[in-house]
Amino acid sequence: MNSESSSDPARLFLALCPGRAVQAALAAHADAWHWNEEVARYAPADWHVTLHFMGAVPCSRIDELRAGLGVPFTPFELRFGQPVLWPHGLAVLLPMALPVALQQLHDELGHRLRQLGLRTDERPYRPHLTLARRAGAARPPARWPAWGWQVQGYALMVSTGETDPGGQRYRVLQQYGAPDAADALRP
Repeated sequence: MNSESSSDPARLFLALCPGRAVQAALAAHADAWHWNEEVARYAPADWHVTLHFMGAVPCSRIDELRAGLGVPFTPFELRFGQPVLWPHGLAVLLPMALPVALQQLHDELGHRLRQLGLRTDERPYRPHLTLARRAGAARPPARWPAWGWQVQGYALMVSTGETDPGGQRYRVLQQYGAPDAADALRP
C-alpha cells in the first residue's frame, strides 16, 4: 500500500495475530462447533484478537502510524477459553483471564493512539477472538480448548473489505515485538 500517494481512508486496527500452530488448534476447536447453515466462518488467516480499532484513517498517515505505534512489548500467555455466542450472531472465543501484560499493552497502545490524534474506545477492554458471524443458531462444543498461546508480538492491520481468493479479509501492515518467534502452544 503506497501511503504517500493516497488520502483515501483505510480501516485500520491493532491486533494479536496467531501463527500456524495456534491457528491449527483454533481450527480444531472451530470444527467442533455445530454451525448453522447461514454462518460466515472466518478464515484461519483472519483470526486475531483486536487491541484497538481505529476505523477509517487516511492512507497518507500509514507510515506515521507504522513508526508511532511501536511500544515496549513483554511476551505473555493468553489462555483460551470459553466459547460464547454474542449478540448479533457472533461466535467468539474468550480468554480464561485478562493477562496483566495484555492489559498493559492495550493501555500503552491506547495512549500512543491518542498522542497520534486518534480516538480510542472508552469501554473496558474485552479481548476475544471471533470465529464466525451470522452464527446465532450455532452451538459451541461441550469441551473447551485447554491450551495457552505464547503471544510474541502484535500487528498494525488493515481490513480490505473483501475476501481474497483464499478467503482472507485482513492484511498485516506492520509487525511489532517478535511475532515470528516460535508459535508455541502450552497445555
